[in-house]
Amino acid sequence: MMKSRQILIVTCFFLWPNAAGADDWPHWMGPARDNEWRETGLIVRFPQGGPQILWRATIAGGYAGPAVAQGRVVVTDYVSGDHVNASNLERLGFSGHERVLCFDEATGDRIWEHEYPVNYTISYPAGPRCTPVIDGRHVYTLGAQGDLRCLALDSGAVVWSQNLPEKYSTKPAIWGYAAHPLIDGDRLITLAGGAGTHVVALSKDTGEEIWRAITAESQGYSPPTIVTAGGVRQLILLRPDAVTSLNPENGNEYWSLPYEATNGSIIMSPILLDDYLYAAGYSRKSMLLKLDADRPAAEVVWQDKTRDAISPVNVQPFADRGVLYGFDQSGDLAALKLPEGKRLWATPQPVSRRRVGSGTAFIVKQADRFWMFTENGDLVIAKMDGEQFTEIDRARVIEPTNVAFGRNVVWSMPAFANRHAYIRNGKELVSVDLSR
Repeated sequence: MMKSRQILIVTCFFLWPNAAGADDWPHWMGPARDNEWRETGLIVRFPQGGPQILWRATIAGGYAGPAVAQGRVVVTDYVSGDHVNASNLERLGFSGHERVLCFDEATGDRIWEHEYPVNYTISYPAGPRCTPVIDGRHVYTLGAQGDLRCLALDSGAVVWSQNLPEKYSTKPAIWGYAAHPLIDGDRLITLAGGAGTHVVALSKDTGEEIWRAITAESQGYSPPTIVTAGGVRQLILLRPDAVTSLNPENGNEYWSLPYEATNGSIIMSPILLDDYLYAAGYSRKSMLLKLDADRPAAEVVWQDKTRDAISPVNVQPFADRGVLYGFDQSGDLAALKLPEGKRLWATPQPVSRRRVGSGTAFIVKQADRFWMFTENGDLVIAKMDGEQFTEIDRARVIEPTNVAFGRNVVWSMPAFANRHAYIRNGKELVSVDLSR
């Protein structure tokens, strides 16, 4: 009996680090919605020939990243018989179907799919933009034209659905619905648009409205974000004409400060660093706010630092130890010292040796290094600090299938879950083994 017990203890000892270190990626920017990958046991460099691709699954067009939880990988796409193409500011009409696809995380086998007809009237009409949200027994998806759906995770059956433009008498922004919905308690918080309904909170179980708030000149694309400051939880909304703080329980306004976005182009989610809140977008519109420590209030520290500030147009920056790292609209990866607003360095790496406008790489921090997925289809392992960017290794894992600004790109945020990366383009979804 004692011998069996010793074997059991030793077995559990060796299995425990793998079980404890694994983590899902159930929605945009990961478990804590902060672009930090907290797993251990990952490769230090890529093996010769690149990391192993465990499986490939055929999908169609889209920019939406996958969500991974409970052994499932869920992604959305768009299937159309039309030749789908439109330039940066064009609104053309395309007919097709948006789909929600669910795969087995281990094998890549398709478990179920759900589809519905939709006519695209947006620019960059390749497909949906928003990462699905897996929460308990349900998965929530928001399509490019505003189709919001709650599906059963095990079967894909529709629990509830609604079309936001129809319900709130509005229309999609030119680049479609792209602000990733947020689950907060029993509420699903999402941008809707329309008079008094810029943002709405719905029951995540029934889809019934709980509260509505704000009229904005246009929707923008910045996802709703919750921070804790001034002794309360604050829902921060970066919209084309203001930065606004609401009570997430009831939608009541705490404070609001004016902001001016060019062409309604505001994409990043505001970033909290200590007591400072950073928000920026195209073109060269940047703002640093100081949040009050004792009550929900804010004041402007500086605004529109045209030379030094980072103006993101595609991907979320990352703040670490007083430094903001992000891709500027110029295509440079830059480091910005906060709260001073001083640019410390800039480089076109890891996207290109030479600067390309709107160059894009998604940034995720893991331990003392960063993982980046570039628009070229490369995974990059790097280190960054206030002095420099240092590339450790890179590997091509998927091919770019979309076109933007005359070049081939893949603009889709990966999911980093259970020591793997789940990455899509407009043709396939792949599982990349990154375990050590």
